[in-house]
Amino acid sequence: MWTAMTPNAGLELVVGERSSIDLSVFYKPRYDADMGVLLNSRIVGFQPEYRYWFSGRPMTREFVGATTLLADYYLIHKDYVYDGNAISLGVVGGYSFILGSKWRLELCGGFSFLGFLQKRYHINDNYDDYFVGESVKANSWGYKLFPAKIGVSFTYIIK
Repeated sequence: MWTAMTPNAGLELVVGERSSIDLSVFYKPRYDADMGVLLNSRIVGFQPEYRYWFSGRPMTREFVGATTLLADYYLIHKDYVYDGNAISLGVVGGYSFILGSKWRLELCGGFSFLGFLQKRYHINDNYDDYFVGESVKANSWGYKLFPAKIGVSFTYIIK
């Protein structure tokens, strides 16, 4: 998320002897109040993840997991506007290095099957003008193999 300049936050909860649930949210507004300008993208999303830890102790050493993503986005790229929603289901794996009694360094990555439904139109068009008296509908949809999560995280354990 930081490469896309999208702030995010996460919380991981231990739910069993070898399992945890990671809950992450991210949000990037389209309007920058500090600069007073419109940006070329907006995204808001939620990414829950179930993790199984092989070490028998959550948040220590290697893990595999299942993740999903729910997102709403608006993006301008190469003279086109993409305005839509996405949902995905994927797998993730990683390793958590112990840096101290409460600190961890985590590396993770995975892939997901992502589906999207969006309005796609040229930047100079007003998509809403094509529909008079009707609801505005998506004109583009599809599925892609997509990186589910590629990350480096510093974690502090609260007990």
